[in-house]
Amino acid sequence: MTSTPVAVPDQTREAVVAGIPVMFWNPERKTNIWGRRALRFRPVDNFGDLLGPVVVKGMIDRFGGTPPQGDAARRRLFAIGSILQFSRPGDVVWGAGVNGKVDPGTYRLEGLDVRAVRGPQSRALLQDRFGLDVPEVYGDPGLLLPYLRPEVTEWAKTKKHDLTVVPNLNDLRSAPRTKDTVSPRDELWSVIKRIVQSRLVVGSSLHGVIVAEAFGIPARAVVSPEESAFKYEDYLLGTGRAPEGAFAPTVERAVAMGGAQPPAWSAQPLLAAFPRDLWKS
Repeated sequence: MTSTPVAVPDQTREAVVAGIPVMFWNPERKTNIWGRRALRFRPVDNFGDLLGPVVVKGMIDRFGGTPPQGDAARRRLFAIGSILQFSRPGDVVWGAGVNGKVDPGTYRLEGLDVRAVRGPQSRALLQDRFGLDVPEVYGDPGLLLPYLRPEVTEWAKTKKHDLTVVPNLNDLRSAPRTKDTVSPRDELWSVIKRIVQSRLVVGSSLHGVIVAEAFGIPARAVVSPEESAFKYEDYLLGTGRAPEGAFAPTVERAVAMGGAQPPAWSAQPLLAAFPRDLWKS
């Protein structure tokens, strides 16, 4: 896993969930389709990044909450993904993390309201470099799907696939086209259904691993030539595991190794850290 830290323009979108903007990464990229003399642009719709608003809505459906009024309605929530470089003072963080591919010198993180982060490496950077108060509450909110989406738990009871390979978005072009390979840009629920109905999930998509592990399915991360190791290590450390020996160099090796050590993690601290105060109870 290699990368050179860079500065990037804002590539987030917002989905308003019960009056609160939930931010998620979804930039537009050129397609091969021409229209009105210009290339068309479409959002990448990477399934893992689309999970943020889904999980937040699930939390509101479970615990309740009504839309806020006035200034409270302008606070933004960052819930999933390596997207803190796009935050601004006053934003709320619940389970998002630092992007290892972005130069920390470009971050403007002073004034964040942090309730939880993906892992201890994100916590250390927020505390040491920006002086933020960051609780020791870790975990990607995608791990909460079993608590929030009972239909997915039902899907997971039936295993139809011995193997599913989910490459990272940036590895998709070089990924082998086999019956076992799933594009992370496919429709969100079709990707999740495929993952939870598998006996083993491997690949460089971090959320492919996260969703599998959320439902107790063996999973193994594959080294990505396009991605920094930071987010993978951050997630592993945040779920009670050491990164050493956790990654496979290739899909073939990942299959031979089988699933990594499962998470040693409790969902309760992350559930309890959900910023319900953003909504009226």
